[in-house]
Amino acid sequence: MSTPRPGYALVTGASSGIGAAIAREYARRDVPLILTARRQERLEALADELRSRVDVQVAAADLADPQAPAGLVAEIERRALHVRILVNNAGYGVPGRYDGSDWAAHATFLQVMTTAVCELTWRLLPAIRESGDGRILNVASFAALMPAADGQTLYAPAKSFLLKFSEALALENADRGVHATALCPGFTRSEFHDVTGTRARMRVPPRMWLEAADVARAGIDGNERGRVLVVPGWRYRLLHALVRHLPHRGAMALMARNSRKIRPL
Repeated sequence: MSTPRPGYALVTGASSGIGAAIAREYARRDVPLILTARRQERLEALADELRSRVDVQVAAADLADPQAPAGLVAEIERRALHVRILVNNAGYGVPGRYDGSDWAAHATFLQVMTTAVCELTWRLLPAIRESGDGRILNVASFAALMPAADGQTLYAPAKSFLLKFSEALALENADRGVHATALCPGFTRSEFHDVTGTRARMRVPPRMWLEAADVARAGIDGNERGRVLVVPGWRYRLLHALVRHLPHRGAMALMARNSRKIRPL
């Protein structure tokens, strides 16, 4: 009898922040890993850290390249690795007014945040379904649950797409034991706001910041339990409940008063 291949977790955007925290949490749970991101040296450093616990494969890829998803899956197949868990985490923001960036910047953003996610999921879904206990974890944002803020015009819509995408995947694949989850964290300590250049200007109360390790643990726990939506942190769960009961016009007015405190233009 042949020995079944181990099921790997493929984590995109694994070089820092929530992605790296998710990789560490899966390693703690003895799940072998495939790490991908643009920065090879960051991936190798994380892989060296985690290899004492699990097998870690590194496959650098820039998901801004439309050819990257197919190339990444081809490399995984070349190495005869079986993906049981897909974590679509890679992402960033384009700050400023919508007409303040050229279309190429917006097109690249959409490629990374939506198109690459859809293509990777489509290409890997047969293997995930074949596992019998496959998992898909899409790292969205609390922004998906709120009216959109000015200053990052495509960010909330892209994250809202991930939420709806996760819901549909959960329904379509439940018959094969696949759990699909949208992880919707609020403000999380990572490099995200440093990359967009907004951290120094943000006025967010310290109690509203989450730790990446806590977000990772909540997301994986929720996914394992079959939850389609995971909102880490009781403060954010309370805020979500409150906003859901506000009239849409009132929620929009609330965002208009507060969005520039967190994303100044």
